Amino acid sequence: MVNNVKIIAFYLPQYHAIPENDEWWGKDFTEWTNVKKSKPNYKGHNQPEVPLNHNYYNLLDKDAQLWQSNLGLKYGIDGFCYYHYWFNGKLLLEKPMENMLHNKDIKMPYCVCWANESWTRNWDGNNKKVLIKQEYNENYDQLLMHFNYMLPFFKDERYIKVDNKPMFIIYKPFLMTKCNYMIEVWNKLAKDNGFDGIYFGFQYPESFNYDVSAFDFGIEFEPLYTRYFLNKKIGKGLKKIFYYATHIGHFANKVINKIFPKGKVDDYDLIVKDVFARDRMKNVYCGAFTSWDNTPRRGKLSYSVYGSTPEKFFNYINNMVNKKIKNDNDFIFINAWNEWGEGAHLEPDELNGYGYLEAVKRLKDRLTEAKNIDGERL
Repeated sequence: MVNNVKIIAFYLPQYHAIPENDEWWGKDFTEWTNVKKSKPNYKGHNQPEVPLNHNYYNLLDKDAQLWQSNLGLKYGIDGFCYYHYWFNGKLLLEKPMENMLHNKDIKMPYCVCWANESWTRNWDGNNKKVLIKQEYNENYDQLLMHFNYMLPFFKDERYIKVDNKPMFIIYKPFLMTKCNYMIEVWNKLAKDNGFDGIYFGFQYPESFNYDVSAFDFGIEFEPLYTRYFLNKKIGKGLKKIFYYATHIGHFANKVINKIFPKGKVDDYDLIVKDVFARDRMKNVYCGAFTSWDNTPRRGKLSYSVYGSTPEKFFNYINNMVNKKIKNDNDFIFINAWNEWGEGAHLEPDELNGYGYLEAVKRLKDRLTEAKNIDGERL
């Protein structure tokens, strides 16, 4: 049995105001703005989701990041994966990551996922309106500039490394015209700086049908990874019908679920069940999710998964270790530490308290106990 699984939680830095968001969305806009104004779409819909003790923190407050780090470590989180926003030299939402780098009181290990897509007005339904375009000027000088920005992070003793390779994830590599060239250049630059290369990763399902052979690993980004397969089950002709039907309301959900039971992707139990219907692909790490509900961002056009509880989440990740994890020192990437705008958060809320964190702690305690037993047998 494996007993050294590392649990990494994706981490959103959008909890402080920046001039760009003030211009695009209104003064003092943060992720909390959408979360607070969210409204339920059907009876029993848990919106808005409220942080425990109304803890609407500001990530420019060093105590907020220290609280997050200490809380995560207490409950068995092995690392945060910070979303990183780099636009050909232009940075957005970089301060929490930079502040964390310089605050050695924060003990949480971490890595970085480059969210390498353009920003649009998705949140108000106008996804054709580009706020800041991701233009790939993938020449050597640009790649060197980006690498040099990341280098102090890579050198940080807290930065997650595999075989002396800093872990770096690219969200959508297929958007790049010379992704393999970036990998080649960064691997050489890393070796010039005392590493054995970069441990490059990417997210599924975004990169299906893309050549990812140059990468070291992939990640099952849930629940979108499993939803991808569920959508394929109901057929291409019904995919759009189902997508829009799920946004009409709770009654329409029930009807469509009865007609097309295999396409029922808004039920937590069904998604989790389907997670175990497939074997892991080679060099792909498991993903898990606490819940999903992007109503704060998409309003009545949202997609939500109902029925999640801390107990179900524990059974989910416990079965994942038992059935899908084959090797010690594997990773599970959880969506997410604090994606409140998508209803995916380990952070405590008014409904479930510390329940999801306690589920992680139960799993880690079980693995530690199994490790100790194995050690005694040896």
